[in-house]
Amino acid sequence: MDSPVPPRPAEPRPRRRDRHGRGMRGPVAPPQVPLSASRAETFRDLVQDSVERLERHWPQLADVDFLVLEVPGSPDESVPLGSAVPAAKDRPARIMIYRRPVEIRTKNRDERALLVHEVVVEQVAELLGLAPESVDPRYGQD
Repeated sequence: MDSPVPPRPAEPRPRRRDRHGRGMRGPVAPPQVPLSASRAETFRDLVQDSVERLERHWPQLADVDFLVLEVPGSPDESVPLGSAVPAAKDRPARIMIYRRPVEIRTKNRDERALLVHEVVVEQVAELLGLAPESVDPRYGQD
């Protein structure tokens, strides 16, 4: 005995309202608000802002790679906030900023921005063989 073939379902209608009749939901936040930025992305933005600020006065920094790493690779007694590696013949100079140690030492975004800038200035000064105050005259004043 053949079983009857169920009728084909009708094409679904486009929904104009949600099931409670209140209309479709809008965005949670306006597009210009960085709601979806992760902590790592926000930290990278702080480093990038600091580097751009310094590159205006030190154009040679365009040849330096700035990296954001979670933690330093070697476990030492003291945990560095950043490190600088001079250029070699097959690679450019690099400055590494370590995100987690910086975040642990700061309470809010403003403190974090200040500390990130200080670390970037210190590492640039070390790489260039200068005092941090000559790299950024406002170093240590904030």
